[in-house]
Amino acid sequence: MGKAVKAAGIAGVVALVLAGCASRASVSDGVAVSAAGQRGDTLTWGWSLPSTWDPVTSAVGNDVHALTLVYEGVTEVNAKGEAQPGLAQSWTYAKDGRSVTFHLRPGLTFSDGTKLDAAAVKASLERGKTAKDSTIAPQLATVESITADSATDVTLHLAQVDYQIPLLLSGKTGQIVSPAATKDATKLATQPVGAGPFILKSYVPGSQATLVKNPGFWNADKILVTNFVLKPTPDPSVAVAGLQSGQYDIADLTASQVNGVKAAGFPVETTDVLPVRVLDVNNTVKPFDNPKVVQAISTAIDRQALVRTANFGYGQPVWQPFPKGYVAHNPELDNLYPHDVAKAKRLLAEAGYPDGVDVQLALGKADDPVGELIQQQLNAAGIRTTLTVQTPGVNNYITRRYPFVLDQFNARQSPVQALQVLFGPQGLMNLGKTSPAALPAAVARTSGYPLTDPAYPAAIQDATKIAVTNMPNVFLFTVTRFAAHSPKVHGLQNWMDIQRFEGVWVDK
Repeated sequence: MGKAVKAAGIAGVVALVLAGCASRASVSDGVAVSAAGQRGDTLTWGWSLPSTWDPVTSAVGNDVHALTLVYEGVTEVNAKGEAQPGLAQSWTYAKDGRSVTFHLRPGLTFSDGTKLDAAAVKASLERGKTAKDSTIAPQLATVESITADSATDVTLHLAQVDYQIPLLLSGKTGQIVSPAATKDATKLATQPVGAGPFILKSYVPGSQATLVKNPGFWNADKILVTNFVLKPTPDPSVAVAGLQSGQYDIADLTASQVNGVKAAGFPVETTDVLPVRVLDVNNTVKPFDNPKVVQAISTAIDRQALVRTANFGYGQPVWQPFPKGYVAHNPELDNLYPHDVAKAKRLLAEAGYPDGVDVQLALGKADDPVGELIQQQLNAAGIRTTLTVQTPGVNNYITRRYPFVLDQFNARQSPVQALQVLFGPQGLMNLGKTSPAALPAAVARTSGYPLTDPAYPAAIQDATKIAVTNMPNVFLFTVTRFAAHSPKVHGLQNWMDIQRFEGVWVDK
């Protein structure tokens, strides 16, 4: 994949420990201390604030990173993307694969002091499945019913064999919300009550979230800062100043900021992660209802030029939603539509547009260099493209109004879940809500294999091929995560998927 971490699939990605630290950490009784024995109590992270603090109604995949500060899932994924214990210390599948029982840790509580037992997990997951405004309900479609078998055992009874459940419940879908807090969903949007590593104490939308360590978190011994501040990613013009002044201890960067931040003397770690840039396409709207027009768009795009010019050389071209090395990546789809301007023009003519076609491409922000370069490339092929900027807060994954959008797919913990989000009939990123007839059976076959079964990779790759070759999404290139940090920050790992902060500490 890219320049720092080569994703080797769910079983093979090695987490990077950030370099450039001023001193090394030692570990005594599970608590890291600096060489001088002094630790600071506050960590400030420059990242995006969530669209809502309610994981059930959140419509933005990127929200999961912030939500994981306050909520814990039934399971977690480690830095390699593998399912591991979370609220549940283990799980057991029935012999027929039609149910899975999660064995919760005893004595769990929510941050409001209420009991987190099997009944609470049952209520939270049922809310995710049945709430009218739930964005995670499609991912729980195979769950027929849920039973609390004891105080610590909760069983998901499945409509079909589904071995993806432990991965599924490691993200937003499995983040458990206090049943008491769900009685007022409006309040929950800004005042979350979970069982994660931190508790939200104050929140100014668009400005800052202030959190404190949750002493009731099951893994609280690994949380080494008392206070955690979440602020929006710094503007490129102030990123360096924010790090120098201590306004940020860790700052998420764009590719364009990397050289400037490095020149200022701050370490910048790069990690190839699961998200990919993509053009969302509504194939029920003209001219995108003609598959040859969509093929012409994909053929007109020079993905390598996007990587080289618009993304400063980071990332790799892709024609599918999964990066090379990931278990769901199908090698047969590599270079599916090679860059060929003449062929793109022929495809347009075959689609009934010999004189070219006019389209409007919606961008998330006006200064996105990827959008500007795509516009140039499409124009060269006779796909006359005008750019429009989406109104913040008006156009989202629930109220999509543009049929052609430059987007980023932020992946999901389960590759089957990713296929459902992108290509399922109710998928958040499926603008036309159409779906290949063969996809449900392919997904069911994939879910029928345990994750360690040798037949699993071929099954998920087949499902990927069915989806990609029958749907209009135009995938562009892989995403690289850039994290600049103060030399005072220690123990931070870059994760393939959800960013976590266990074991992270700062010098005083």
